[in-house]
Amino acid sequence: MLKIHKAALVAVAASAISGAVQAQSINPQPGFYIGAGGGAAWEIGSTPNASTSTGWLAGGMLGYDFVGPRAELNIGYGQIPTSANIPGTAINGKVATLSGMLNLLYDFWPDQTWTPYVGAGVGMAFIDSNVSLGETRFAYQAMLGVAYNITDQFRFQVEGRYFGTPAPGVTIPGVGYVTYSNNVIMALAGVTYKFASAPPPPPPAPPAPQATSFMVFFDWDRSNLSAQALQTIKQAAQAFKAKGSARITATGHTDTSGPENYNMALSLRRANAVKDALVREGVPPTAIAVIGRGEQGLLVPTPDGVREPQNRRVEIVLN
Repeated sequence: MLKIHKAALVAVAASAISGAVQAQSINPQPGFYIGAGGGAAWEIGSTPNASTSTGWLAGGMLGYDFVGPRAELNIGYGQIPTSANIPGTAINGKVATLSGMLNLLYDFWPDQTWTPYVGAGVGMAFIDSNVSLGETRFAYQAMLGVAYNITDQFRFQVEGRYFGTPAPGVTIPGVGYVTYSNNVIMALAGVTYKFASAPPPPPPAPPAPQATSFMVFFDWDRSNLSAQALQTIKQAAQAFKAKGSARITATGHTDTSGPENYNMALSLRRANAVKDALVREGVPPTAIAVIGRGEQGLLVPTPDGVREPQNRRVEIVLN
């Protein structure tokens, strides 16, 4: 008798799931999306005394992308031309369909530029009968497509879709109520835009490793090491070995008593004494830098000529 086209919901997407060319990666984020599209439709099967030709459809969608799985609501409207012309009905050279469908889809490689996908949906269709869009039917569909992710938010897609309903019907004067098949295949294309949330901030950089320091003190005008100083140096050597890879700086100091040039040389002797003791404890000499600062960098500020025990020291710093 005649055939009907289903208004393919928001036809967005489209034919050909070729094998997903995996180009550059993108950074997909979960979020809502909207879309629109359209395409061509063909009635499949046969109906006595009527023929159909290529129809059209257009629609829109609202969905949520879980990154991989997706759920969306499609609304679509379309028409398929038919040779049937039934006076007193909405069947007059075409059959129109309005549909609302809930679809579940799955993107196979959502982080790639090319993303093949499959999907299926159910819903309701309103089909031309005695009145325009007057026949209500349960509707079902299946989709196979491939999407091109232009950016993380914009997507272009092409899709092949099958749409069907239980047979609708129309009352023909003098004949009665007559049903006809309603199975449609579609080739669709469209675009979507995702309201993606901002990607999570990168993790904070790890804190810079803290330097470990030790301090060795000396008698006045001396560079020899006391028992307590040797114990401190042993602890510094153990800390070096625990780090596995480190550098040691031994910086010698003096107090303000004595000539400045003499104190500079004395601070170097003290630093070298500490280095030698570290080497005896197993620290490689190449890992130790020696610095003499003389009267500079006083731990306890004093006037010139003051013998201050806290200033007669070597600072051992592990980095």
